[in-house]
Amino acid sequence: MPRANRRRRDESDLDVARALGGAARRESHPDGEWFVRSVAGPSSTKAYRCPGCSQEVPAGQPHVVAWPADGARSDADSLGDRRHWHTPCWSRRSHRRPGR
Repeated sequence: MPRANRRRRDESDLDVARALGGAARRESHPDGEWFVRSVAGPSSTKAYRCPGCSQEVPAGQPHVVAWPADGARSDADSLGDRRHWHTPCWSRRSHRRPGR
């Protein structure tokens, strides 16, 4: 009988939310350390206001969730200060002028 080298699908537990949204990663920027997680469009069921452009991030649109890493856990669901950004707004936020 041949040896099974791969784990069978029925033996592994799949966290669907984590697979769709990805794990949080830690990023260092001039304004501090941040935990950042990409959110897949279909898993988003609510509209949010992007702090970068003050426009709405519609429900179902892929975007980025970011929260300060100031000694907090990397679990975004336990924090009240996470913000939902358009992906381009997050990547360009250090290029904005003050007050914008």
